[in-house]
Amino acid sequence: MFDTLIRNGLVIDGLGSPGRRADVAIVVDRIAAIGDLGDVDASRVIDAAGLVVAPGFVDIHSHSDTTLLSDGRARSKIAQGVTTEVNGNCGIGVAPASGPHGPLVRTEAKTIDLDPAASLEAETFGEYLDALVQARPAINVATLVGHAPLRIQTIGLDARAATPSELRDIASAARAALDDGAFGVSTGLTQVPLIWSDEDELVAIATAAASRDAVFAIHMRSYADGLEDAVDEAIRVSQRSGARLQISHMTSSGRRNRAKAAAAMAKVDAAVSDGLDVAFDVYPYLAGSANLSQLLPDWVQAGGSDAMVARLADPEARQRASADWTASRFLDWDEIEICLVDPGQEALLGLTLRDAAARLGIADPADAGIELIRATENRVSMIAYGRSDENLMAALAHPRVVIGSDGLAMDPAGPSGAGLPHPRSFGCYPRLLGEYVRERRVIPLERAIAISTSIAASRIGLADRGRIAEGAFADIVIFDADGVADLATYRKPLTFPRGIVHVLVNGAFALADGHQVDLVRAGRVLRRGSAA
Repeated sequence: MFDTLIRNGLVIDGLGSPGRRADVAIVVDRIAAIGDLGDVDASRVIDAAGLVVAPGFVDIHSHSDTTLLSDGRARSKIAQGVTTEVNGNCGIGVAPASGPHGPLVRTEAKTIDLDPAASLEAETFGEYLDALVQARPAINVATLVGHAPLRIQTIGLDARAATPSELRDIASAARAALDDGAFGVSTGLTQVPLIWSDEDELVAIATAAASRDAVFAIHMRSYADGLEDAVDEAIRVSQRSGARLQISHMTSSGRRNRAKAAAAMAKVDAAVSDGLDVAFDVYPYLAGSANLSQLLPDWVQAGGSDAMVARLADPEARQRASADWTASRFLDWDEIEICLVDPGQEALLGLTLRDAAARLGIADPADAGIELIRATENRVSMIAYGRSDENLMAALAHPRVVIGSDGLAMDPAGPSGAGLPHPRSFGCYPRLLGEYVRERRVIPLERAIAISTSIAASRIGLADRGRIAEGAFADIVIFDADGVADLATYRKPLTFPRGIVHVLVNGAFALADGHQVDLVRAGRVLRRGSAA
């Protein structure tokens, strides 16, 4: 007697094998049998004729660190077939947060902390994971420890390199978080205060990851003019530390840098040929999203958000910041679009920085951007365009690619649904399957599923997820390959996709007939080294 029997589907196992017609039987939280199972009994039978049965998607690059504390239903992720996500990317996180600098950790996590009312009291990484358990997530959650919390709790927001003693403390804190269950260490070298971390500091935290056979994920120092140098630095850190390297969202920013993407991927090829374990993740969009302040010169951002806002109250500092930004910018003003502002400024949503300047009556777009950052206390975010479709297709077809949304678990009706967030949080995987597999045939369906499931799971160290195999956890997505599509756009980003029919997490239905089952939250907070 099985608990669930999925009949007649096209089973694509996530391991790259060709799809085959088969039944899949589940007992409790595991896949019990696969094949032509004949006349067997099950408590629930799903007829998947005409549908694909695949492993649930493993989002290797996510930022739901606090949105799951606010709302554990993970609505935007369940709706697109994600059953496991990896948070704590780009060096951002909310734990550990101990000592006198501890309160600054959450203060500086603005880009992911979309519901400040969500309570969190966690000084250690283990306490943060315990808080996630209490939130009862609908999906499985694996978490990296971010470099920012490690550095901030040690030396605050100082704009300087760490001392040898501080490096030892940062590395020790990284190992403690890994022992608490973190699946790796991440850094984000365009984030304050990590922009002041030198290569020795990166080697220290990557070595901590290597000591636990955990991954080191890097949001590099530049994706624009300095992209090639940034890839070289990432590879050197892997060489010096022995860590498995995961390069975050491989792309190039700005029209003038498009040719650099191919060179960056060639450097990955060379590193792999030299015996290094290097891969990268991408999402299938031609725009990114971040705080607008990331485009400002480093000296403006020194000291963190509060210090930056105070600095920009000085007219001379604003004038200098505007001139430096204009001189060094790699994005045109019409490639920067406002996607999140404070209440009362919604008229600016969706406007380019050039058009926002005109709306505000400010002649210079740089001056307008700086005024927005100052007036909102650094709570203004952007969509950044200027990427190349050719580069994206080359990345999707690369042998070392993994899919990661760079998005968050969001609720359109909740605090996380404010503004016009990037549509990747609602449409990443349906967009891959619809546009880039079915319509444009950039990669085959079996390959697209593999880089969204088993390969992602293996990169992070999850042995029994991301595959349809006997004994594996029953994380499963059932979808219509002919109709799956993302419907979220930059103007209407809070729109659920179509074609995702059923989603099972640990054997329980999280989505049934296209509707989320809110009362069932079978996700688990995963800890490195734990069998679950």
